[in-house]
Amino acid sequence: MGKLEGKVAFITGAARGQGRSHAVRLAQEGVDVIAVDVCEQIATVPYPMATPEDLEETVRQVEALDRRIVASRADVRDAAALERAVADGVAQLGRLDIVLANAGIAPMGGEQNAAQEFADVVDVNLTGVWNTVRAATPVMIDQGDGGAIVITSSTAGLKGIGGDSPGGQGYTAAKHGVVGLMRTFANTLAQHRIRVNTVHPTGVNTPMVVNDFMQKWLEEDPTIAGAMSNLLPVEMLEAVDISNAIVWLVSDDARYVTGVTLPVDAGFTAK
Repeated sequence: MGKLEGKVAFITGAARGQGRSHAVRLAQEGVDVIAVDVCEQIATVPYPMATPEDLEETVRQVEALDRRIVASRADVRDAAALERAVADGVAQLGRLDIVLANAGIAPMGGEQNAAQEFADVVDVNLTGVWNTVRAATPVMIDQGDGGAIVITSSTAGLKGIGGDSPGGQGYTAAKHGVVGLMRTFANTLAQHRIRVNTVHPTGVNTPMVVNDFMQKWLEEDPTIAGAMSNLLPVEMLEAVDISNAIVWLVSDDARYVTGVTLPVDAGFTAK
């Protein structure tokens, strides 16, 4: 029996990368999953985003662990779509205990459409988190059993990295912004025994980071690559390294941990 047996998690950005890893890792601990992903390209994002086939693969991997999963396409910028996804998932799975606000984009370079690049990354990475938490918490409050929320920030939510492009500035601003949301929600939801924390990964080996666009961006400005090196001798983490930290955060092992910014960063923020 897993340490999270019988619980249900709502995970955004679940089609691939960290989101899929979180879904699979939680399923290994006995969790059923409500999974959403936009599964389409946002025009200002220069690397390929997740596809419907990616989301189907997440479903396959969770079901292979003999867990249930309710997956749908939903844009975190669309609050009503998230509310529908939560309602449908809870109707099928019976409850909601864990929320992982993971969806995010990283259009770090370019000046093609500065205002739109900035707006898109803030809408997805900040407003999308707000929409996610607001869609999920009424169910958790009504259940009266408490719960745990983990918001995926970044080392860019603790340090001023990201370069000088509109997308990079928006990314860093949004990842700082979700820390403010976390602290606010941690205070307002504590009375309902709902814990809220952020996790701050360094670079992770996912399609959002490992792609031709990101490689070109780092090559064009070596100072950024140097500034983004880790303290421990590892270039990137694996998605499961973040998932393992999240399993701890949402479990009873961390039952009194709330309102914290947890770096999983190979020492990056200690430099």
